[in-house]
Amino acid sequence: MDMFIGIDMGGTNIRVAKVDANGNIIQQRKEPTEIVHGTKHVMQKIIRMIESIDDYAECKGIGLGVPGPVDPAEGKMLLATNLPGFEGYPIAKEIEQHFHKPTFLENDGNVAGLGEAILGAGKGKGIVYYVTISTGIGGACIIHQKVVSGKNGHAGEIGNLIVDRNREKVNNLNIGAIENEASGTALTRKAKKIFGEEAIQHAGDLFQLAREKDEKALALVDEMAYDIAVMLSLIAHVVDPDIFIIGGGVMQGKDVFFEKVEKNYRTLIHNGMQPVLFAQAELEEPGIVGAAMLPMAYLSK
Repeated sequence: MDMFIGIDMGGTNIRVAKVDANGNIIQQRKEPTEIVHGTKHVMQKIIRMIESIDDYAECKGIGLGVPGPVDPAEGKMLLATNLPGFEGYPIAKEIEQHFHKPTFLENDGNVAGLGEAILGAGKGKGIVYYVTISTGIGGACIIHQKVVSGKNGHAGEIGNLIVDRNREKVNNLNIGAIENEASGTALTRKAKKIFGEEAIQHAGDLFQLAREKDEKALALVDEMAYDIAVMLSLIAHVVDPDIFIIGGGVMQGKDVFFEKVEKNYRTLIHNGMQPVLFAQAELEEPGIVGAAMLPMAYLSK
């Protein structure tokens, strides 16, 4: 069976794994990124980690998932907030030249979506739209097992979609941007205003209050569920996917909001769009497995 190298390159840690075509992680390495030591130090670390994988030379290709928008054609990060120094750095080319293997770079949300489309909840579906709701909100459009990155690498950066222009200004995102209204960070901010700093440490505290039938908590969750439904309807009227797959840490509270999202969503779309499916993300390691699927997907063109 063909083997691939997947790399999950974050601001805190780097993980490198050998993954088979069925998405099984055969071997894995993990080390701190140590970006403070510079880009060359990090690149040397990645190369060394790959070389520590048994029979790495037999792998068919290498895929990397990185935080932020990328230029997949050039194998470069367009924005490197969590990895200063890597903006515009030819990451994929340098690795490809060292190992003489096809190497592909994508946004970490896109690779997670690709993993779900090929091996997870979207397996066998033509158009998969993956949404992750955690600290922020991101997305990925996968069409026939290929990532749609867009001309400038920003396709799927849905956090700035406006769901209600009559909300408060929070940061540099648009007023009423979904990330400022329904992400874990947003829910925590809103719940603190209602219940106080000590009562709310994270979104999970809000969901627990909703489970206990607190009226104010239920109202906030209802608002969040409607906002997410609006966001998904905006996406659907452009993409019309076979399935929406929702992942991320906020899904730990799915029992209090997920059904409401789907119910609201179906009131916001055309009748002919109703067959769309909703599913929770399935893969335990979508980032690193999805990264390994990049070469498999693109080499199969």
